[in-house]
Amino acid sequence: MGDREGLMGSARRGTTTEGSAPPANEPTGTGDGTAPAARPLPRARAAAGQSGAGELLHLVRSGRATTRGALQEVTGLSRATVGQRLGRLFRAGWVREGAGGPVDSPLGGRPALRLEFDETHAVVLAAALETRHARTALLTLGGEIIAERSGPVAVEDGPDAVLGGLGARFGELLRESGRSAASVCGIGLAVPGPVDTGTGRVVQPPIMPGWDGYDIRTRLRRAFTEAPDLPVLVDNDANLMAYGEQHTHYPHCAAFALVKVSTGIGAGVVVDGAVYRGIDGGAGDIGHIRVPEGADALCRCGSHGCLAAVASGGAVARRLTEVGVAAASGSDVRALLEAGHPEAVRFAREAGRHVGEVLATVVTLLNPGVLMIAGDLAGTPFLTGVRELLYQRALPRSTAHLDVVTSRLGERAALIGAATLVVEHLYAPGRAEERLAALGV
Repeated sequence: MGDREGLMGSARRGTTTEGSAPPANEPTGTGDGTAPAARPLPRARAAAGQSGAGELLHLVRSGRATTRGALQEVTGLSRATVGQRLGRLFRAGWVREGAGGPVDSPLGGRPALRLEFDETHAVVLAAALETRHARTALLTLGGEIIAERSGPVAVEDGPDAVLGGLGARFGELLRESGRSAASVCGIGLAVPGPVDTGTGRVVQPPIMPGWDGYDIRTRLRRAFTEAPDLPVLVDNDANLMAYGEQHTHYPHCAAFALVKVSTGIGAGVVVDGAVYRGIDGGAGDIGHIRVPEGADALCRCGSHGCLAAVASGGAVARRLTEVGVAAASGSDVRALLEAGHPEAVRFAREAGRHVGEVLATVVTLLNPGVLMIAGDLAGTPFLTGVRELLYQRALPRSTAHLDVVTSRLGERAALIGAATLVVEHLYAPGRAEERLAALGV
């Protein structure tokens, strides 16, 4: 069953415009990894009529209430009303009921049936676009990859050609997996540039010539000919990498930061379960912070002295070329680092020190619990350089509870983040209500 209606904007919590992020998630656990006790919804929220089927779905998905009795307790609704609203979710195929756990009572009794989100009723298509290649995947609603493809793409060829190719790859993934287009509920796309999430368009992207202001969502829908009216959500790749990593491996980290160092340098920040984008999608663009060491270095944005001009994968590749080592891109640098090339190791460590100096300010400002390094340079030499300057320059108070780590999802992080963005958007309370109404259940 697919979602064929267009996305409708709304200012209320739980409903967002197409291409934008879902609202901040409700807490799904405590700091020690345990699920929180179910607690009643605030009266104002109940009075606003927000204990509908969409809200019940949210409570089930978050783990706050996974039985009919718990839903009654949390929402204050009657047994009959809970049953009626669950009935809508059952008819849509979104929720299923199964055997519960042991009864925690000395008097015994029959265990309550457990409610759970049915992650098999639909699938998501996702793509992660880089400057020289792209990954596409078909995923479950739980973020598991069903089918995946990776191949060369030249982002400078322009949006029409690139997005047309992605649409064709989506069709191939469906045919390979034996899934129908009707089973797809949405598409998520990660791009290497700043995105205005209200419109889904990139804004003045330094490394995406010809993409500024282009209507990505409409073109990608048209390119995916099997279902040309699907919801499409677009976001920056570092944002989606951070979202995927935090959602999958660090769900209880209230402040999470990821820095991607590849052709350029960008950061994604997740606060209280939601991506922080700033006022118009420009948050996290740390690659264009000026650093003293880069005073004479020309950046691809046209300015001199940007961090990306001295510490990105492209910058390291240029330094290697200057000393006679063949390297044209960050991926070439990664290959040299994996082979233990001494010059690549030295330059990567120096680049890490430059990035670490900037991150000392970022960490002091955000006070994250996890700082993740990802991208082509995310190996031991670069990480060592980051730690050297970060812990030297940042206040001990800012790093006392900080874990500096490397990516756990690797090259799939943006794909999983893009798929997660789609799922969290489409099944948020307000949006879920709209979709259920459209389905006639």
